[in-house]
Amino acid sequence: MKPSVLGLVEIRDLLRKLAEELGGEWLLVGGALVAIWLDERRVTEDLDLVGMRATSEERYRLLDCVGRLGLAVETVNSAADYFVHRIPGWREQVEVLLRAGQSTIYRPTPTLFLLLKSARLSERDLDDCRLMLARCARNGLALDVERVRAALGDTRREESPGTGERHRELLHLLDDLCGSRSRT
Repeated sequence: MKPSVLGLVEIRDLLRKLAEELGGEWLLVGGALVAIWLDERRVTEDLDLVGMRATSEERYRLLDCVGRLGLAVETVNSAADYFVHRIPGWREQVEVLLRAGQSTIYRPTPTLFLLLKSARLSERDLDDCRLMLARCARNGLALDVERVRAALGDTRREESPGTGERHRELLHLLDDLCGSRSRT
């Protein structure tokens, strides 16, 4: 049975087990990534793990692996591939997170992370963007601000209630980050 929530310890353990069993190349996005990279208090209901080739074979292999580990298939979600593969040049925007067995699990760069989050930009997505921008400012991480700004401009056409306000806030946060970098 699937745990109701996965915390940092469970996420790391599951990722390690999957990496040892799966083989291939995978991209971790979503709440599990936030827990590992940005906020260890974050919990999630599943791992958003995407096969780098986005094939049915990869998806079946992932689900089979989860089953062999005695977990419910809902423990992983590979549907995020739809959002990842819509972003031009996304493959150049990944970095190694974990290597184990015959697997490599990647994470998005800050730019890809913000591009993925800005496509929907729920309140939780905006909170995650705040965490990422704070990490970028603290650690001097590379970020293609203009690309994120352009994506925000594109997504405004499809606004749902409250999204426009969140887009404006994210643009303001990007401006703040650029200003703080020019002062250092």
